[in-house]
Amino acid sequence: MPRLLAPTIEAELERLLDEMVAQQRGRVLAHARRLNPKLTDDDVQQPHDFPELAGSPEWNYEDGILAGYQAVQAAIRATLRTLVDT
Repeated sequence: MPRLLAPTIEAELERLLDEMVAQQRGRVLAHARRLNPKLTDDDVQQPHDFPELAGSPEWNYEDGILAGYQAVQAAIRATLRTLVDT
C-alpha cells in the first residue's frame, strides 16, 4: 500500500509535536519551580511525592496539557506506523 503522507509531511508533523511537548514540559517545570525551586525534571514526573505539586490546580492543569500532547503524539505515531505497515 502506498504511503498516505509524504515523508516530509510526516517529519514536519513529528517535529511540530516534539516542539509542542518540549515547550509544555518547560511550562510544567517552570510552574513547579515557582512552587518549589529545588524540583527537577524527574521530580515533576512523580507529583504525588511533592504535596505542593499535587495540591496545585494550576500545576495539574499544565501537567494535564502535557499529558494530552503526549497522548496525541503517541496516537499519531501509532497510526502512521499502522498505515505504513499495511
